[in-house]
Amino acid sequence: QSRDPTGVNILRAPFWPLLTRCCRFSSDGSLYSAMSAVGGHVGSIRRTFGPQKLLKTENVWLLNPQFAGAAIIPSTLKYKEEIYFFFSEINKTARVDEEPYRARIGRICTVDEGGIKNLLADSWTTFMKARVMCGAGNTQQQYNSMKQAVVLTAEDKRAGVMYGLFSNAWGRTVICAYSIEDIDQAFSTSKLKGYSNSFIGNRPGMCGRKNSSAGNDLKNLGVIRYHPEIEDVIRPVGVAPLDLPTDDQITHTVADIVLAVNDEHYSVLYLGTEQGKVLKVLHSSDGVFIISQYSMFRNEGPVLNMAINPQKGHLYVATAMEVQRLPLADCGRYGDTCRECILSRDPYCGWDKARRRWTAVTTLRRTSPRQVSVPSNTSIFLPCPVRSFHATYRWEKDNCVKNYPCLFSGDFCVLGPAVDTPLREGVFRCMATEDGFKVEVISFKVVSHGRLLAASLASTMGPSLLLAMAALWLH
Repeated sequence: QSRDPTGVNILRAPFWPLLTRCCRFSSDGSLYSAMSAVGGHVGSIRRTFGPQKLLKTENVWLLNPQFAGAAIIPSTLKYKEEIYFFFSEINKTARVDEEPYRARIGRICTVDEGGIKNLLADSWTTFMKARVMCGAGNTQQQYNSMKQAVVLTAEDKRAGVMYGLFSNAWGRTVICAYSIEDIDQAFSTSKLKGYSNSFIGNRPGMCGRKNSSAGNDLKNLGVIRYHPEIEDVIRPVGVAPLDLPTDDQITHTVADIVLAVNDEHYSVLYLGTEQGKVLKVLHSSDGVFIISQYSMFRNEGPVLNMAINPQKGHLYVATAMEVQRLPLADCGRYGDTCRECILSRDPYCGWDKARRRWTAVTTLRRTSPRQVSVPSNTSIFLPCPVRSFHATYRWEKDNCVKNYPCLFSGDFCVLGPAVDTPLREGVFRCMATEDGFKVEVISFKVVSHGRLLAASLASTMGPSLLLAMAALWLH
């Protein structure tokens, strides 16, 4: 689970880059495809296989689309699950001084079963599209051609962030970030372009349960058939493109979410360039920061593709001639001191105080909770060894952000029962923060109805620890 620059908790969602011609992906046994316009083919979004009805877009809905990506937008309610498609299409109303392209987001509902006889019988009844702006406000400095899209979304709600790689008529490239919540809000509330009447009953194009009246409402089907585009324009977070401190032309991008040692979540972008370099960029609510830059290819050439393997902890980068692999937690390149570690701002890495060296945060982030079994209605005290008197210590329960008071006794920070901190069942973690660096020191899993308290504690804690707790009880 993660947090995007707007504060939304997010995680990786299934994402597929779409090739120039066609790409296919599956969801719950159904196969979907998005085909860009090529030759005499007009381009389409289709469900081509599976237990559900096979559907397609109407020809008039897409104007020579060139697809840049697609992603599932999940929901706790399965019937509200959506798929977003990212593409550019011809702008028929462009003036002589305007670019002939516009970036778009298209959307369908995965439960869509098509319309009725003689009206969208074999077509989507939930397809809608919106214009995507990437530029400096309402100025002419806009980037209208979407080359790639990367999406990070929540598991249980339509929230998260979308990163788009855009270019303009002169080939200049930029990255814009968008809130999935803003996109969802626009599709749910915006007026439909060219339709001025009020809606009667269900809003056209909305996701509904199978066999619901929304899917069979004749008027709604007519509205969505002729007015699939919404009026609201999707604008980036912060209004403008990300302020990247580089002039390199970007050719490819991938994104990852990292849970750092301070228990905050950060977006990391890897940007491939025309010169074969890879920029590792931190994106947060404070802006963007280039963590590091890689030049790894013998033969200089544009980066054509990249892929992240989060399980293995690797980034794969390809040009026309070579493929290279990078560790996500490339901690050794920042120096040998804790200060250098902090200044790098690499959320994949942290400083191991015990070993006095860099290490990946996956080895620092969590301790294995020591189980403490106690009888019901028994008061207990949980000790945390104080390793640095320059650090601030606190206790948290079940990963909650609420802080619990800490009583110092000798070399221990002890959590005892109080009105606001009942030590009932759950996982309690002792966190130490020093110079902005937070690490988990120890954790306990409290289980009631177990063995006697003294026996339980003796099996998990050392003698000095028991003495410290005994002193508190006697006091």
